Amino acid sequence: MAQTVTLEFLGAQMERLLADHAAMRDDIQFLTAIALRHENTLKHMAEQMQDMLSQMRAMVSQHSRFNNRLRRLEEPATP
Repeated sequence: MAQTVTLEFLGAQMERLLADHAAMRDDIQFLTAIALRHENTLKHMAEQMQDMLSQMRAMVSQHSRFNNRLRRLEEPATP
């Protein structure tokens, strides 16, 4: 019924707990590295999107100026 607990048994249990703790710590470091990599990727993508938006605004402005010049050229000359 009652089992005796020896120091060897307790030592083995402690070694297992320490090994599990080390494995968990490694897993957490690994997952943290993945999360940080994804965060940096998203940050870089947001910067690229901002750059693309700036380029598109410049293109729209350029197109608008071109249209205004073309309209002035197509207007009949006033004598």
